[in-house]
Amino acid sequence: MRPLFVLIHSPLVGPYTWSLVAEELQRRGIDVLVPVLDPGPPVDEPYWRLHARSVARALAAAPREQPALLAAHSGAGPLLPAVRHFSERPVAGYLCVDAGIPVDGGSRLGPPDSPFARAVRPSLEAGVPYPRWDDAMLAPLVPQPERRRRLLAELRPQPLAFFAEPLPVFDGWPDAPAGYLLFSPAYADDAARAEALGWPVTRLDAGHFHMLVDPVAVIGALLDLARHSGVT
Repeated sequence: MRPLFVLIHSPLVGPYTWSLVAEELQRRGIDVLVPVLDPGPPVDEPYWRLHARSVARALAAAPREQPALLAAHSGAGPLLPAVRHFSERPVAGYLCVDAGIPVDGGSRLGPPDSPFARAVRPSLEAGVPYPRWDDAMLAPLVPQPERRRRLLAELRPQPLAFFAEPLPVFDGWPDAPAGYLLFSPAYADDAARAEALGWPVTRLDAGHFHMLVDPVAVIGALLDLARHSGVT
């Protein structure tokens, strides 16, 4: 049975980021699911658990015998072990798409001296959620105005607690083949780490939201990665 493509959006944005890819996959006769992460904030539980359970609930509604190919964009990458933990469905493979690679006990800020942590932590500590993107900031990444407008409409700025919480990697993960699709220089270190782990890596010279710019190219890269990973 061909796997179900499960396209997981970053907790900082919404499902629209994957919508064009999902529509094209459906046109090709490929089963696809775009779970919607619960926007929170969580009550008496960490953000990662809230978001991973959102994906697991969406998966529970699909045919149980169909394995899932989990493709996570950006900040959804570190959620992959937890999604697997909370889902009873077999997983055919994992694809990180311009995304962070799970690190047990790591946070979304990364090391304290990382460029990202140095750039955003002061504002987060002052109570200003991140990101605060606007149309001008995203125009170089998503040149189509209507697509950019819809992306911004789903923006979900998050507080320091979201970025600083430790993220788990459960024993035995990854329990299926994994691959990495790189769009932007911001995730070059994650792509290099994927290579060091023996994952196949594909690089596109693109922006972070390339799924909204050229969904056909992104689908081609995802399908190639799945084949090279031994998933399909």
